[in-house]
Amino acid sequence: MTPARRIDLNADLGEEVGDDAAMLALVSSANVACGGHAGGPEAMFAAMAEAKRRGVTVGAHPGYADRANFGRVVVPMSAGEVERLVAAQVGAAMAVAALAGHRVAYVKAHGALYNLAAAEPEVARAVARAVRAVDARLCLLCLSGSAGERVSREILPVAAEVFADRGYAADGTLLLRGTPGAVIHDPAAVVARVRGMLAQGAVTAADGARLPLAMDSLCLHGDTPGAVALARALRGALAADGWAVAPFAA
Repeated sequence: MTPARRIDLNADLGEEVGDDAAMLALVSSANVACGGHAGGPEAMFAAMAEAKRRGVTVGAHPGYADRANFGRVVVPMSAGEVERLVAAQVGAAMAVAALAGHRVAYVKAHGALYNLAAAEPEVARAVARAVRAVDARLCLLCLSGSAGERVSREILPVAAEVFADRGYAADGTLLLRGTPGAVIHDPAAVVARVRGMLAQGAVTAADGARLPLAMDSLCLHGDTPGAVALARALRGALAADGWAVAPFAA
């Protein structure tokens, strides 16, 4: 019997929006908010304890401490300030994970910080240095094909992420939220999109450009309307196509 192909499916959780328990029944990795853009000790603990029960790997999901904008607006910071912001949130996540009987296996920056790190090498280096300083065994989940991914690999282990439910610009960055096609809500469209990604090893941008990308993990957003139905449809399609959903990080 031919072994199943493996792909990770991750979602942003612990943000006190959406249905974490339902999403944790469908994903293999959970990016848990660390109290910056959303969440806090109770939300972290609940998400991590349920992830442990479900056998789901957890990652720390640090972002700008800007709850009013859900971490989706860039906050001007020096590289040193970014390092300290990320280190503090990752450390908090690791402490709460220990209380939940789980462990943080990787880090993924959130929102505007993630996008800025993907485009700006110095921000990417600051995030990567912070993660390495807290625990050099951690892996960093980065936007596949980005400048940030390339420079981060010089500092610590990196996994490449593509987005199942987000549109891409021709340069490989994500379309800005609020622009047409930036967020894809239709399960059938997401399933078709992911099938194409995995078959071709590439993402199709909004202008039709084909972007060959490494794919260690697929991201779905847990805070969007219909997120659970979308995740369920995608999980079923992956199984039907012979893909085993499994975490990229141990």
